[in-house]
Amino acid sequence: MLNPGVKRREVFGWAMYDFANSGYTTVVITAVFAAYFVGAVANQAEWATLAWTSALSVSYAIVMLTMPALGEWADRHAAKKKMLMVVTAACVVSTAGLALVGPGQVALAVVCIVISNTFYSYGESLTAAFLPELATPDAMGRVSAWGWAWGYLGGMLTLGICLGFVLWAQGQGQTSGQFVPVTMLVTSLIYALAACVTFALMKEHAKPQPARERSKSQWQQLRQTFQEAKAYKDFMQLMACAVAYQGGVAVAITLAAIYAEQVIGFQPQETMVLIFVLNIAALLGALVFGYVQDRIGHKLALAITLVGWSITCVLAALTSSKEVFWWAAALAGVCMGSSQSTGRAMAGLFIPGHRLAEFFGLWTFAIRLASIVGPLGYGLITWITAGNQRLAIGATAVLFLGGLALLLPINVQRGQIKAQTQT
Repeated sequence: MLNPGVKRREVFGWAMYDFANSGYTTVVITAVFAAYFVGAVANQAEWATLAWTSALSVSYAIVMLTMPALGEWADRHAAKKKMLMVVTAACVVSTAGLALVGPGQVALAVVCIVISNTFYSYGESLTAAFLPELATPDAMGRVSAWGWAWGYLGGMLTLGICLGFVLWAQGQGQTSGQFVPVTMLVTSLIYALAACVTFALMKEHAKPQPARERSKSQWQQLRQTFQEAKAYKDFMQLMACAVAYQGGVAVAITLAAIYAEQVIGFQPQETMVLIFVLNIAALLGALVFGYVQDRIGHKLALAITLVGWSITCVLAALTSSKEVFWWAAALAGVCMGSSQSTGRAMAGLFIPGHRLAEFFGLWTFAIRLASIVGPLGYGLITWITAGNQRLAIGATAVLFLGGLALLLPINVQRGQIKAQTQT
C-alpha cells in the first residue's frame, strides 16, 4: 500500500494538511465569508456576486501562471516541504487579515481574498505532489480518499466551532460585522496548528534533480512544461476533463452559501448547518469511492460522480423547497468528495516520479482555470439575466456533462505505463 521507506505516520501527517486547509475553503470560500461579502461588505449590490467571483478568478490566474515554475524549482531542489511551509504561513496570515474587513470595505476584502486564496492554492498543489511518493499505484485511490476525508473532517471541525460562536453571538445581538471577523481568526488558528502536525511528521522523499535547461520567465516555464507534458497524452486529456468538471465543482464551493440564502431563503445559521451536512456527505463520498475506485477503476468511478453532479444541478435549479435543496446538497457532497479524490489519484498515476511538483503545478493550472471558468461564468449569467441564479446553476450541469465526454477517451493503463517508463 505504501512505497518503500514510507511510514504510516507520514501518511497521517500528509492527510493532516488536508485537515488543516479545508477549514479555509469551508468557512472562507463556501459558508461564511462568501455570503458576508455579498450581503454585508458589498451591501447586496447587483455586482456583488460578480465581484466575489472576479476576486477569486484573479487569484486563480496568478496561480495558473506561477505554479508550474514554482513546482519545477521545488522538484529541482527537493524542496516541496520547505515551500509548503512558506505558503502555509502566508495563507494563515492573510486569512487572519480578513478579520479586519468590515461592511463596505470591498477593496480590503478583495485584496485579502486574492492573497489568501493564492497561497491556499499553492499549498493544495504542493501537498498533492507528495501523494505518488507515499502510495503505490494500486492504493493511490484509497490514500487520496483518506486525505480528502480528513480534509472534510477538518472543515467540519472548523465550521462547527464557528457555527457555535455565530449562534452565541447572534443570541447576544451581535451583527455579522462583529462575529464574522472572529470566525476568520478561528479558521487561521486551526489551519496553523493542524499544519504543524504535517510539518512534524512528513518527510521530503525526493532527491535534488540535475538542472535542466531553464526558461527565463514564469510564462516561458509554463509553456515549456506544457510542451513537455504533451508526451503524456492521457494526463493532458485528464486535465481537459478537469477544466470542465472542476469548473462545476468550483461553483458549488464558492457559491453554495450565496445560492442557499438568496434563492432558497436560508438564514445564515441554516446555511452553516447545510455546509456542515454537505461536508459529512463529502467525507463519506471520499471514503467510499476511495475504495470503490481501486476496485472498479478510477475512470468509471469519476464518470459516476459526474452523472451525480449533473442531477444535483438540475434539482437545485428547479426546486424552491428547502427540503429538496437539502437532498440536492447531500448528493453534491457525496459527488464532491468522490470526484476530487478520484481526480487527484488519477493525476498521480499519470505523472512521472521525478517531476511531481512541476506536473502537479500543471494540474493546478487546469484546476484553477476551471475555478475561473465556472464561478465567473455563473457570475456573468446572473449579471446578464438581472440575478437569475436558477438559470446559472442549471447551466453548470453542462460543465459536468462536458467533463464526462472528455473523460471517455482516457486510457488509464496506457497513461500509467507512460509515467512509469519515464520515471
